[in-house]
Amino acid sequence: MLNVGIINITGYAGSEIARLVYSHPEIKLVSATGRSKAGQNLDEVFPHLEKTNIKIQEELSENIEFVFSALPHAASAEKLSQYVESGIPAVDISADFRLKDIETYEDWYETKHPKPELVEQASYGLPELYREKIKKSKLVANPGCFPTGGILSMAPAVENNLVEELIIIDSKTGVSGAGRTAKEAFGFSELNDNCSAYGTKGHRHQPEITQELNFLTNNKIKVLFTPHLVSMTRGILGTNYATLKNDINENDVIELYKEFYKNEPFIKIVNAPPATKHTWGSNFVYLYPYVRKDTNTLVVISALDNLVKGSAGAAIQNMNLMQGFEETMGISVLPIYP
Repeated sequence: MLNVGIINITGYAGSEIARLVYSHPEIKLVSATGRSKAGQNLDEVFPHLEKTNIKIQEELSENIEFVFSALPHAASAEKLSQYVESGIPAVDISADFRLKDIETYEDWYETKHPKPELVEQASYGLPELYREKIKKSKLVANPGCFPTGGILSMAPAVENNLVEELIIIDSKTGVSGAGRTAKEAFGFSELNDNCSAYGTKGHRHQPEITQELNFLTNNKIKVLFTPHLVSMTRGILGTNYATLKNDINENDVIELYKEFYKNEPFIKIVNAPPATKHTWGSNFVYLYPYVRKDTNTLVVISALDNLVKGSAGAAIQNMNLMQGFEETMGISVLPIYP
């Protein structure tokens, strides 16, 4: 059994990693930290995790062999560096190692990068694009939840040079994506029966999507991304648009997507628009590509669970690859419905 530790288990991402680790046959959660809950048993914070039998500590114990960090950006890189530098493999849930250009990171996240020297050795943790690199990595940057849907929706079209340079990504997310910190906008009276746009002048996930789509092509892709907060707990539904360069039959587009993802265990090309409930609690991404002939536009509807494939499930998937386990181990559960 591989002994793993979770830094900041008391957030939604950290607790979801703990839930998935518990069901994994090859790993064991032996240590966890929580910045404001040190000294408490985990089940006092999350009763559903009672069987993990973990006490929250200020620091991870010395017998860990793999680390997941669910700290916020900047704090995560600072804390993870001691483990990475000592040779312990790690997956970072934060944004600290996703963006390869340090200036871009510091501009969008409005802070100095605490460990820029580690950025180049980090692999971007999207197995559908970087599986072989992830297998050889000691440090993996988990993708953001919005970029996971946006990149996977448009990667086949971009790599095959089907679309013009501007891609529009319109995403609706559940409130759990904002974490557990109490804010006025996340109160029941504010959120219930409501839908609102935010990050309208630029969201931090936009440069991440742009970076990864541009890595697929010599063309300069531009991304216009707008997220929306909706009255639900989990899930991201994306509607992703790009103008086609040439006329193309919709069936050819669908076959291209099926071919591109034919060996991907968690990508499902579906024949009807997916809903967030279709992926709830699972590591699956549902994609529905189609062509609007009236405007010569490629549209791809995407659905995923922001806390699983958008966070903790992807972290386990990356860990499996890094450790040589079967890729779907511990995360192949079917979605919960309704």
